[in-house]
Amino acid sequence: MESARRLSTPLVLATCLLGAGCEGRPTGPPPELQALPRPLTSLERAVVSSSNRFAFDLLEALNTGQEDENLFVSPLSVSMALGMTMNGAASTTFDQMRATLGFDGLSREQVNAAYRDLLDLFLGLDRNVEATIGNSVWYREGFPVHPEFLDDVTSAFAAHVEAVDFADPATVDLINAWVRNATRSRIDGIVERIDPLDRMFLVNAIYFNGRWREPFDPAMTGHDTFRGSDGPVPVEMMRRIGSFRFLQRADLSAVDLPYGNGAFSMTILLPAEDGDVNELLRALDAETWSQIVSGFGMGTLAVSIPRFRLEYDESLVRPLRSMGMVAPFSGEADFSRMSPEEGLRISEVRHRTFVQVDEAGTEAAAATGVTVGVVSAPPSFRVDRPFLVAIRERFSGTLLFLGKVMAPAAIPG
Repeated sequence: MESARRLSTPLVLATCLLGAGCEGRPTGPPPELQALPRPLTSLERAVVSSSNRFAFDLLEALNTGQEDENLFVSPLSVSMALGMTMNGAASTTFDQMRATLGFDGLSREQVNAAYRDLLDLFLGLDRNVEATIGNSVWYREGFPVHPEFLDDVTSAFAAHVEAVDFADPATVDLINAWVRNATRSRIDGIVERIDPLDRMFLVNAIYFNGRWREPFDPAMTGHDTFRGSDGPVPVEMMRRIGSFRFLQRADLSAVDLPYGNGAFSMTILLPAEDGDVNELLRALDAETWSQIVSGFGMGTLAVSIPRFRLEYDESLVRPLRSMGMVAPFSGEADFSRMSPEEGLRISEVRHRTFVQVDEAGTEAAAATGVTVGVVSAPPSFRVDRPFLVAIRERFSGTLLFLGKVMAPAAIPG
């Protein structure tokens, strides 16, 4: 699948942002949150740590071979879509999915419980930030699905589950309408077409809309130049002088920009003047990230950030394979906990994101769709090169027309 990227104002971010905002202009920043409403359990801490490892592994795998491209992903969205799918996996397929997602050592029940509890905690942290997460499972009418699998995805992921007619073209619109609704139309869909071999789509959608705790004054925004990988790029640079959490090291500098009550923030990492952002990305892992964010100090800083808008669309099959998730995509896949039908495998993992950063705050959305289908396919006859053609009367053998087509011309109108 081809990737599609559109960027109004380029900014290379070596971080993964999840989030969105709320309507109405506050009269002032709300009281700053000092801690979570309750301490995380040891299981929740383990899952957060595992998820962060997956996040940076995915970022590096996607970046390989695309070092000059923009990159913006939602690791949480990918993790949840694959986490739902993992409930149908068994044997090596389950083991590889669990290891790739960073959940080694945790049982299926532990991972599900942690997802459920963290979602409840995450979504109620800041009334000034709109953050929503939705999950859905769409399967072909007549496809036998184990009730236990459906129970798992509904109880742990609050997933909407529906059997639909995969032969009806309106089903594509139905699934994509769910995605549009869940992302406030920032992601217009995740399914392009339904193949006769497809059996199930497992979809996650995340929407985030958050206003800066201290917004940027539009009067301070001005023309500037961004030093892009292909040369100078004109941008509209936002500016603010204020008190920020920041870090200055020899290899990088970092700033933390809070939204709402401070529960959510955007963290920007900038390589040293003579550094390279791809080297910085490759050096990032969960441990390094933890050291960076725990090293923030508070101080007055003049911050300048370009306004930008980015859309990203990518197949994740290649990076997930490179991360060790091989069996789920192959003929050796075991999704026997999902259905008694044999030959099931993951045929696609599609990921789409949107982000817009301006003086008021940040709006972002993501959708991840996992397609599960059967391995066996009918023989293919694809006419995509020069060919001969004949029109004949079959019984007498008379040839009425005969020709060679080197380059078919489009039909007008």
